[in-house]
Amino acid sequence: MMKKKIVVLGSLNTDFVADVSRLPVEGESMLANGFGIVPGGKGANQACTLSKLGADVTMLGAIGKDGNGQMMKDNLEKSGVDCSHLLESDVPTGIAMITVFPNGNNSIVVAQGANMEVDCAYIDKNLKLLADCDALVLQLEIPLETVAYAAKKAKELGKLVILDPAPAPAPETLPKGLFETVDLVKPNETELAILTGMPGAAKDPAPAAARLKEMGAKEVLVTLGGEGSYLSLADGTEYRVAPKQVPVVDTTAAGDAFTASVAIQLAEGKPLTEAAEFANKVSSIVVTRKGAQSSIPTMEEVLSYHFDD
Repeated sequence: MMKKKIVVLGSLNTDFVADVSRLPVEGESMLANGFGIVPGGKGANQACTLSKLGADVTMLGAIGKDGNGQMMKDNLEKSGVDCSHLLESDVPTGIAMITVFPNGNNSIVVAQGANMEVDCAYIDKNLKLLADCDALVLQLEIPLETVAYAAKKAKELGKLVILDPAPAPAPETLPKGLFETVDLVKPNETELAILTGMPGAAKDPAPAAARLKEMGAKEVLVTLGGEGSYLSLADGTEYRVAPKQVPVVDTTAAGDAFTASVAIQLAEGKPLTEAAEFANKVSSIVVTRKGAQSSIPTMEEVLSYHFDD
């Protein structure tokens, strides 16, 4: 089978990761249990995953003309991602400040930096890439109007478009018609609650997923952390994916790996239910490892990994 051509439009961030026992309260200084600087960003993590799983991947986005930007580019190229179309800006490369707790969960604050330089004119310069690809994968760590414009252009070209709506904006700030231009919206439970204004989404995602469909989404796939995932298909069918029982070390790139895994499966013509089951395996492997892009498995590792359940 020929490799599927997938374009990822999104963020490239340098992750500053601190291992902590808890968050400090206001006015408190505390010591971290460990610290690292690693390549990250939702877009870059998804591009790295897609390449490791066998796709022909092009990354669209922006980095600064600095050491962090060069590290981002070098790491993606090492993973086989085409970075020749990246915008290099005088604005510093985006950074993410990540705190990882003993249970493997995290909290993240992002300073967008060069990511905000990705505008609609940049999309116009790269329309041929969209015309030649099989799928476009998007997130929301670059300007919302750019995401909406790229999705619209890709849909006009008849391409598969997948949106990971993270970080989730307030519903009133979403570009009008965004969901109508994508084939799949893939939030986690927290993002689903924010997008719909329905705080009970974590306990019961079905009503909030239905609300997303009212907002224009065709199909909705909600990741529920340790509870697996929930699908609302185009025909109204509901489907649940049970979580894998694995030791959780770090959840940092799990959601990004899940999105990318779904994307490559859909690009290869697999049904969404099968794609979600595969993505569940990939993200379950990711959480057993520390780091963002360094935690992402290859296709060979996924196929050979033994789960207890």
